[in-house]
Amino acid sequence: MTKKMVLKLGVHDEKEKRKALKSVSSLAGIESLSMDMKEKKLTVVGAVDPIEIVGKLKKHCLAELVTVGPAKEEEKKKKDEPKKEEPKKEKTEAEKIEELLELYKKHNPYYTQTYRVYSAEENPNACVIS
Repeated sequence: MTKKMVLKLGVHDEKEKRKALKSVSSLAGIESLSMDMKEKKLTVVGAVDPIEIVGKLKKHCLAELVTVGPAKEEEKKKKDEPKKEEPKKEKTEAEKIEELLELYKKHNPYYTQTYRVYSAEENPNACVIS
């Protein structure tokens, strides 16, 4: 599914613009890139995760995600199809929290933390200060 993403960048000159465009264009699934230097906005169309794009851009300049939406081609296809009303299913609060945790884990895979506690009884070489 292609998406249209608009990002606001903190670029000041052509060199920074080139670096930003080069870093984003290296991602797989991008269909088009366009940069408006007047408003300092980058428009990306493609099947790419917006978080990946922001992650690549933050290495070179300040990047802020403004909007994410469907590409125009998909909107035209949807207009041609007859409208089908689907009943919206209300999610319970537990489902909402579970969904947010799942999204956070995808965004930050190092979320889970493990702790090891060693006992002086288990390790005879351990130093005990009393």
